Amino acid sequence: MIKLGYASKTHAWTALAPAREGVILQALGAAAVTYGQWDHGTWNVQPWHAGTDLQHLWEPHRTRDGASRPPLPDALACARALAELHERGYVHGDVQPAHFLVRDEPARAALIDLALARGAEIPEQFDFAYRGCLVHYESPEISRRVLEDGSAVPTREADVYALGATLFMAATGWRHVEYPDDASRPVQRQAIVNGRHRPVNVAGSLGALITDMLSYHAQDRPTIQDVCKALEQAAA
Repeated sequence: MIKLGYASKTHAWTALAPAREGVILQALGAAAVTYGQWDHGTWNVQPWHAGTDLQHLWEPHRTRDGASRPPLPDALACARALAELHERGYVHGDVQPAHFLVRDEPARAALIDLALARGAEIPEQFDFAYRGCLVHYESPEISRRVLEDGSAVPTREADVYALGATLFMAATGWRHVEYPDDASRPVQRQAIVNGRHRPVNVAGSLGALITDMLSYHAQDRPTIQDVCKALEQAAA
C-alpha cells in the first residue's frame, strides 16, 4: 500500500505524516516499510492489512430499540492490539473505529495509521506537534490542552478513553459526546471538556467497561491491560 502526503487546506503537517509513520513502523520492526519525499510532501509504502474496520463490522449490531450487543471477541481483539502497542513503549494518539481492522476465526485486529504515535525518535524534518486527533475520540484533557495551547501530548490514558469512545461509536452509531454535525473544532472540543457524554447504551459488561474508559479524569480510567483482562473474563 502506498500513502502520499501533501499539505491540506488547513493542515501543513499532513504532508509529513506518511514519512513520520514510516519511521515509526520501521522502529516497530516492519522491515518491508519504506518512506521518502516527493514534490508535495512525503510518502510511505507498507503492507496491506486484511480485515474489516470496526465501524462497518459492528453495523449489524446497532439498534434504536434497546441496548447494543456487539461481540466481545471483536472488542477484545481491538484492546489487545492497543495493549501490544503500549507494551512496546508507544502511544497511538489517533484511536478510532476506522483504525482497527478485524479478522475473525479467531478475532484478531490490526491497529493502523500510526502517523500521530509517540514512542520512536523522529527525524526533525518529518516531525510535527501533536494537535489532537479526530475530535470525536479525544479525551477531555487532550481537548482542553489543544484549546488552551494549540497542541498536546498524547498519553496511554487518552488512548484508553479513545478506545472507549471508539467502542461506543461502533456499537451504537452515535458520538459519545453530543454536538451539532457542523460544529467547529473548538465547539466540539469544548463539548468534550464540559464532560457530559451520552448514556452508554451497550449491554452488559462491555457497556460498564466503556463507561469506565470514558471516565473524565485520566487517573480514574482502567489501563489497557485492565481492559483486556475484563474482556477476557467476560468473553470466557
